[in-house]
Amino acid sequence: QVQLVESGGGLVQEGGSLRLSCAASGRTFSAYVMGWFRQAPGKEREFVATISRSGGSTSYADSVKGRFTISRDNAKNTVYLQMNILKPEDTAVYYCAADFSPMFIGVRSNIGEYDYWGQGTQVTVSS
Repeated sequence: QVQLVESGGGLVQEGGSLRLSCAASGRTFSAYVMGWFRQAPGKEREFVATISRSGGSTSYADSVKGRFTISRDNAKNTVYLQMNILKPEDTAVYYCAADFSPMFIGVRSNIGEYDYWGQGTQVTVSS
């Protein structure tokens, strides 16, 4: 089992940047495909970005492509989400998620594929 703790959220003006971190504890971090999801008020949780176990493959939602970058440091058991050119519509609670898949070399963008979730961190973008 893995425990996930997000940090780095906050209030930022439109066009600004934030960097989210997700620290993992427990089993071998490199065995997990990692993802970021978000949930705005009144909306369903949606996929934002995912990264493979090695960090060699990534995938993004169309709404954040070119503005957000997911990365991971397996030595530090941490996954990051660098968010640039933020827009008011990016306002949401951002969740880190982990899928234990030690034999899988790809990425996962479906919410149902993830086994473990953090508590979330609020990101608010003001216009």
